[in-house]
Amino acid sequence: MVLDEPCSGREWYSDKVLPTMTTLVFKLSPNARESSTVTSSKHLLDKLVLTIVVVGMDSELVLHYGGCHCKNVRWHVQAPTSVVAWKCNCSNCSMRGTIHFVVPRQRFELLGDSEEFITTYTFGTHTAKHTFCKVCGITSFYTQRSNPNGIAVTLACLDPGTLSHVEIRHFNGKNL
Repeated sequence: MVLDEPCSGREWYSDKVLPTMTTLVFKLSPNARESSTVTSSKHLLDKLVLTIVVVGMDSELVLHYGGCHCKNVRWHVQAPTSVVAWKCNCSNCSMRGTIHFVVPRQRFELLGDSEEFITTYTFGTHTAKHTFCKVCGITSFYTQRSNPNGIAVTLACLDPGTLSHVEIRHFNGKNL
């Protein structure tokens, strides 16, 4: 993938822990290949955490519904039918076996009285918010440390029938 200069005007952070989410929007050059994400940012800046939004590459958004095992926590999220999901190796995700995809917070909505059934676990910097159901203990969504303005949706907690394709990639959260 060939990237032009960032076109969002957002700042670049090289700190290990970002003070806020950094979203860099890139335009694809005419000779760009099929890949639409950057898999390693090490060549850009040491320890740079990126969320790449590729302008003009989103497929149509649909509503995906999901929730926890006991159905007390229910939500819907607007996302494409084809998503890139991440398997993270940080201490929490690796113990839970979480595979997730991330959406902007404004595309996620809790339904009904779900809020009263949610509790949150934090540790370390307390930036990540590991939310889970008070009744069944399932983490169907959470806020990542590397992307606090987004929602990480647990892939296994989606209701079936709305995803057409899932590409699973590995994220090195252990060494952030």
